[in-house]
Amino acid sequence: MVKRIFLFLVTNLAVVVVLGIVLRLLGIDSYLAAQGGLNYNALLVFASVFGFGGAFISLAMSKWSAKHMTGAVVIEEPRNEVERWLVETVRRQAQMAGIGMPEVAIYDAPDANAFATGMNKNNALVAVSTGLLQKMSRDEVEAVLGHEVSHIANGDMVTLALIQGIVNTFVIFFARVVGNLVDKAVFKTENGHGPAFWVTSILAEIVFGILASIIVMYFSRQREFRADRGGAQLAGRDKMIAALSRLKAVYEEPQLPDQIAAFGISGRVGTGLKRLFMSHPPLDERIAALKAGA
Repeated sequence: MVKRIFLFLVTNLAVVVVLGIVLRLLGIDSYLAAQGGLNYNALLVFASVFGFGGAFISLAMSKWSAKHMTGAVVIEEPRNEVERWLVETVRRQAQMAGIGMPEVAIYDAPDANAFATGMNKNNALVAVSTGLLQKMSRDEVEAVLGHEVSHIANGDMVTLALIQGIVNTFVIFFARVVGNLVDKAVFKTENGHGPAFWVTSILAEIVFGILASIIVMYFSRQREFRADRGGAQLAGRDKMIAALSRLKAVYEEPQLPDQIAAFGISGRVGTGLKRLFMSHPPLDERIAALKAGA
């Protein structure tokens, strides 16, 4: 699960920044200038269109990006008993959750992890690592699959895209406000916008985008508890607790690539400021929540 979110965030930030640069090079956003300053009404519309556009472009690319980043191979025809079991388990859980059959894939990685992604709950992807299959029992893998299927059934990726769209809107809006202030107050540009506006707004977009990820990560942590509960319903609470306990046991082993770390099932321990950027709650908290029936 760690994989899915970080990939989405990085792709989203890249799309927003690239769109902004292209628009500046083409002069398309020159209409934002009004009497040497900013037309705030036009800017808000502009920020909303491209803020939500960046988020949903990232969402539309999520399945392709996840496959590309991990090298996940979709099981078209099961080649062995393990692959048959994976496909049938996901099929059964998808039916229980009331969603279409996701693609099922395996990717080669030593860490015990899995992820689900896709913009449509009836056309999603569930992938597991070879490390997960090697280090977990069937019951534990079943619970992990239930967790991922629950993410799909809950529409978590669409919800995340909506939240990211709102965040993007404010990032784009305030980045240009800051760029305008620096351009006028520091560089004393009187007519239109000088180079300082464009450079400052690009840098501000990156900085604000990173800070805004704190908000997105907060919502990500909340949905992990919900997916854990869903996994417990689909596979059994004891199996879900056992799976999270197993993850904790192998916790210090290599994890998913940073680009997609937020889309996997594991969670790293964080304290202080680091905790604000965690996509997943600590495993101890997740296990405690399941035991308490939360």
